[in-house]
Amino acid sequence: VRTGKMAPAGGLARGVWVPLAVLALLARAALALTERYPALSLLQQERHRQRHGPVGEWAEQYSAECDSSFLHFHESDCDIGGSSSCESMLSLNTEKILSQAKLLAEQKRFPFATDNDNTNEELAIAYVLIGNGLYDEAIRHFSTMLQEEPELVSAIYGRGIAYGKKGLHDMKNAELALFELSRVISLEPDHPEVFEQRAEILSPLGRISEALSDLTKAIQLQPSARLYRHRGTLYFISEDYATAHEDFQHSLELNKNQPIAMLYKGLTFFHRGLLKEAIESFKEALKQKADFIDAYKSLGQAYRELGNFDAATESFQKALLLNQNHVQTLQLKGMMLYHHGSLDEALKNFKRCLQLEPYNEVCQYMKGLSHVAMGQFYEGIKAQTKVMLNDPLPGQKASPEYLKVKYLREYSRYLHAHLDTPLTEYNTDIDLPGNFKDHWAKNLPFLIENYEEQPGLQPHIKDVLFQNFESYKPDVQELICVADHLGSMMQYETPGFLPNKRIHRAMGLATLEVMQAVQRTWANSKVRMNGKTRLMQWRDMFDIAVKWRRIADPDQPVLWLDQMPARSLSRGFNNHINLIRGQVINMRYLEYFEKILHFIKDRILVYHGANNPKGLLEVREALEKVHKVEDLLPIMKFNSKTRDGFTVNTKVPSLKDQGKEYDGFTITITGDKVGNILFSVETQTTEERTQLYHAEIDALYKDLTAKGKILILSAELGEVDAVCNLILSLVYYFYNLMPLSRGSSVIAYSVIMGALMASGKEVSGKIPKGKASIKKPKYTSSLVDFEAMTAPGSEAFSKIARSWMNLKSISPSYKSLPSVSETFPTLRTMIEVLNTDSSHCLKKTIVVV
Repeated sequence: VRTGKMAPAGGLARGVWVPLAVLALLARAALALTERYPALSLLQQERHRQRHGPVGEWAEQYSAECDSSFLHFHESDCDIGGSSSCESMLSLNTEKILSQAKLLAEQKRFPFATDNDNTNEELAIAYVLIGNGLYDEAIRHFSTMLQEEPELVSAIYGRGIAYGKKGLHDMKNAELALFELSRVISLEPDHPEVFEQRAEILSPLGRISEALSDLTKAIQLQPSARLYRHRGTLYFISEDYATAHEDFQHSLELNKNQPIAMLYKGLTFFHRGLLKEAIESFKEALKQKADFIDAYKSLGQAYRELGNFDAATESFQKALLLNQNHVQTLQLKGMMLYHHGSLDEALKNFKRCLQLEPYNEVCQYMKGLSHVAMGQFYEGIKAQTKVMLNDPLPGQKASPEYLKVKYLREYSRYLHAHLDTPLTEYNTDIDLPGNFKDHWAKNLPFLIENYEEQPGLQPHIKDVLFQNFESYKPDVQELICVADHLGSMMQYETPGFLPNKRIHRAMGLATLEVMQAVQRTWANSKVRMNGKTRLMQWRDMFDIAVKWRRIADPDQPVLWLDQMPARSLSRGFNNHINLIRGQVINMRYLEYFEKILHFIKDRILVYHGANNPKGLLEVREALEKVHKVEDLLPIMKFNSKTRDGFTVNTKVPSLKDQGKEYDGFTITITGDKVGNILFSVETQTTEERTQLYHAEIDALYKDLTAKGKILILSAELGEVDAVCNLILSLVYYFYNLMPLSRGSSVIAYSVIMGALMASGKEVSGKIPKGKASIKKPKYTSSLVDFEAMTAPGSEAFSKIARSWMNLKSISPSYKSLPSVSETFPTLRTMIEVLNTDSSHCLKKTIVVV
């Protein structure tokens, strides 16, 4: 299309003639649907969702509410709530489209308008074609103009936009778009919008650092709230939450009414473990936009992480009141309900999620898991199989659910086959193949050579049926209510630990069963374990708790590490916990950072005293200024061996062999600056280390059994005290050994409570919230396992634990409770009791309280 000297009839732009071919294009444009190019492309959203889970949809909300400048050819930040600049320029008839092109040209509302009216009108038509999704036609139109005027900047720019909008899944489009935008920058280097557009092409291609560089250049040329918000979003995706926070803050200073930026500011707090600050930001976003679903959803997640179930439920509910079909809220609410132990309610959310989004892998996996946990194996395995059939495309990363589902299906088949076999007659750790256990515990892809699948479901074994609480005899009802009370005593009151009533009941029943088994052992009675009748050993005592923990949540592999294949154990099986990774703080362990830091500083002084005595004074002075983990990084430079990082090993003193020490856990710190730090702890369970700990625990258990037998005959105070210290010492070594792949903490605590009850003492105090402080002699904290791992010895741990346990004499009513092992002798009966509603337990008085 070129300008002519005559205008056709019909009132088109003066001095412009439009051939029939272009009229046909515009007629097609009238039927085209609006396509708004998001600030983060779909590719980037998908990448974002895979890395950050729920955050991906916030990116969609962000892009849907405030478009990039691809369709906004003037400089302004579009406001939430819909200004004219945020609306598409599309129309439903050809005449109106041409009219819009004329208006666009007259007002020069497109990039790099010229001084020539005819040229501007031609450019405007091409930009209207872009707006109607006719990208190939727009490209041809711009190309025709560029043949006559090769350096017409607006045409180069428009052609670049059109290539980008054609779709970045085709690398040819992406390369052409980048080539054109780079040409514009070389011709007109002082226009921030061009750098911004190039950044929007680069970011979904994974070229984040280049995109950030372009946005920084754009900000230098002309800072705006939108540019800071765009750059902050990219820093957020890169997990540089501190820098992202600064950009969102700058954006909000330029334009405070930005719910999306406020939401992202909250997310930068959330990912750094600053939950209370995150909650405040989410609430502020809701003040700005009362119907902001994603703010309610993220508020729910923050409350969930705090362990505040009621507040989280309320927030998720408000999101669903705004949109009952909001898939991601249904998914997150369902997962929270599952981990709260409300499986029936969780299942309703997953089913609704799948009605709306049948291929949602998370909801499909969780639906299968919920069914299996409740003993509904046929429905469970059907759902699991659907996940298995969803093979990732070539080059696509498999989802966590896809990686886990085959393990769950095999384990589900195993559980179903053993539903009615007495628990005393088989052993899960021996029955499951070694390589299967090893891969499952390490969360590896299911690539196991010569693996023989578990048999399919047997029709003669029926699913578990729902059992009414009232159908149990009164003494069993009492047993269940007492178990619920005991389990609640194990709840950690610290961020990251959501109360789980199903786990509470399971571990409460485990506590009572341990108590009864230990009492029988001290009375010289034998127990039936793994198909054999014999005197109970320490592992049998822990196995009682292990079986309850396993069945409460079949998703998690609770396995003895020393029962793994010899090859795996000889290499060492690591229990690894990241305390800080980059800027992501593990909020569960935040209370312990000060104590671990104090320990590290002591070890550094010892190390430099032995290896660098001349520099000891300089190191000591530097350490006095260390108040947080990041402050240690400069001190690493004092020694060439620690320049890139260092490890510190804790030691566990032996009671059996005075003066001997065992390896505890390893603290690792690496990093070159704040933002690239890795602060982690791990225990390495090797065969040699396991044998040393087992010998220690064996000796303590032998002593405990002997003293327990004496205690039954004479309940003297001194004997009770000695037994109590032996129980806590034994579990101290168990915690430091970390012999299980999962669940060690609650399993060990239920053994402590059960064994103490067998000795006539009951724990009446809850695990405290106490903040870690070196200055306080009675140091209390909220994680029993970390308390044991950071204590200087078993005596110190015993003293700390007893300070909060508030031990009192056991209620005589425990003796009248029925036998747990006889009341629930099979998996079926265990699942039945875990499924049973006991809300009326709260209405009746529990005899032991």
